This record gives sequence, structure tokens and C-alpha cells, in this order.
Amino acid sequence: MFALPSLSKAACRVRAGLLGVAVVATLSACDLPFGLGQPTTRSLENGAAGTLVAATSFEITGSYTEGTDHWSIDLQVSRPSAAHVIASTANVKLEAIVLGNNNAYFRGQQFLSAHMGNDLLSRSFVRAAGNGWWKGSAGQVPQLPDLTDGNLFKSTFLGQAVTQRVDHASVDGQNAIDLSGPRADVFIAADAPFSVLRVRLKHGVIVDGIRDGDLRFSNYNRDFKISAPANVIDFSNLTTLPPIYTVVSVDTSGCGSTCAVSALLKNLGGMTGAQAPSTITFTMTDKASRQVIGSCKVPVVPDVPYNATTAVGCTIDNVSAQHSNAALVTATADNPGRS
Repeated sequence: MFALPSLSKAACRVRAGLLGVAVVATLSACDLPFGLGQPTTRSLENGAAGTLVAATSFEITGSYTEGTDHWSIDLQVSRPSAAHVIASTANVKLEAIVLGNNNAYFRGQQFLSAHMGNDLLSRSFVRAAGNGWWKGSAGQVPQLPDLTDGNLFKSTFLGQAVTQRVDHASVDGQNAIDLSGPRADVFIAADAPFSVLRVRLKHGVIVDGIRDGDLRFSNYNRDFKISAPANVIDFSNLTTLPPIYTVVSVDTSGCGSTCAVSALLKNLGGMTGAQAPSTITFTMTDKASRQVIGSCKVPVVPDVPYNATTAVGCTIDNVSAQHSNAALVTATADNPGRS
């Protein structure tokens, strides 16, 4: 016959088993001592740099200061050589698309205005461009190689540049580890592949020409579908602009008892893309008093090609022959350009 264990011995075994389960559960809920279970600093650094090197694309958003201007930025990088960026300050917004080394497209009327001259023709170009896309140099797009090139990133922010490590950080709810140094706080995902989540430059430190940057990295390996925009203006080919009419001369020979006036115009732009027809306003002003006697307005229809001339005219009402002989008639072009 088999001997059954006593009830007291069975109870002891149950208690011991329950105690073991409790210990395992407690250890599972807590971090292991001495950093056990956490990725090594070298693994974090290699993963961060390697992720940037291998990524087909990623996005950087945040803010920084350049000169005296505080900028916000949304930069989408698509390898091997495409980018889409929107950068703005309080008064200026610039959007850019870069495709390779030679194809760059920009949109932002305030930015264009700040980089054009103050002469009448330059102002006409700015207004004609409106908020449309124009072709420019890729060098005008913010260049951030130390932040986008994995190898440069590692040499700038990691390795010997790291003086402190803080585990159990968080970036937008994601577990992270902060590798800090004199240049920046670099937040790296606590889980493989240890991608870069955030870079916060230390106050006064300048990297890639920017300072006080606080930038978040996201959307690794996403297809941003970056492509060239349509209807692009090329300032080296003015036919790509909407119509820009200038007044060559004003003819008042028909101004008598009825005042018929006309103007010869020249188009310095193209024929398409304007949000509305250009208009010419004729204004008659008394030479002595400088008071406006009358005016009339006429649209320029149809448009003529680049560098071609056309004439338009209208009648200024309620003008006596005496007034017309002692008055000055001017014509002003209004070219609405793109929206």
C-alpha cells in the first residue's frame, strides 16, 4: 500500500508553490537590478545610427532658431535624394520639394517677396507668382546633414559625446532612453531597432546652423509620395509666368467732348495661369489742383504672348473739353497673377 502524505506536509508544499509564483510575478513586474534586461548603450547607439542609415524615409518635425528667427519645420526625407519641407516663422511660410541635386520647387509668397528687389518689375513678378510654385536652387532648402545622415549623427551626438544615460524616459508615450551630452539630449526607442525619437539641442549649441532645436523623428520607411508639382514658374523663362502687362504709352488724342483714352501695353509674362484677367485703369487728374476728375477701367482680353504688345481703351465720362485740356491722364496695370 502507498502511504499518503500528511495534511500538514501538503499544506506546506502549497504555500511554498504559491510563494514561488509570487516571487516570479514580482520580478516580472519590476526592472532587473544593475541594468539587467536593458539594452546596452552601444546597442542603442548602433541602432540609432543604423536606423537612420538604412531608412528609406523618415520625418522630422519640431522647432529651432536660426539667426533671430524662430522656425517650425516639418521635413520629410525620402532616399536617395528627395525631400519635402514646410518651414515657417511668424511672418513667413516656405514649402519646398527637392528631387535630386538640380530640381527644387518652392511655394510661399512672403518668402519670395523678401528675396526679390523693390523695383516695380520685381514687385510685379512677386504678385504674378502669387502662392504658386516656382523653380529654384536646392541650396535654399534647409540642410541638416548632422541630423539626417546616420554616420554624421553618431559622430556628432553619440559615442564620446554621451556623458549621461537616463532610462525610463518617454517620447509621446513611447518608452525611450535618453543619451545626454554637452550638445544634446538624444532620445532613443527602448525597444529594437532602437530608432531615434527625439533630439533636443542644449541651449546655445549650434548644429547644422540651427540652435535651440527640439526635433522629433517619426514615420520611418513610409512612402511620402514626393513628386514634382504642376504649373511651375521658372523665372529664367518668363513665359511660365501669368500675364504681366506694363504700360508703354497713353494716347489722349481722342479726348474731347467725350474723352476716349487708350494705352499701348507690353506683356512681360506668359498667357496662362492668372486667377483673373489683367485690367488697366485710366485716371484723369487736374494738373493744378491734383484732384481726380474721372476714371475708367478696361480688362485686357484676349491675352497676348510674352514680349508682345496690345492696345486697350475706354471712355472717361462727364469730362468737359476744358477739363481735358488742363488734365493729366495716366494708366495703371493691375495683374492679379496666381491665387
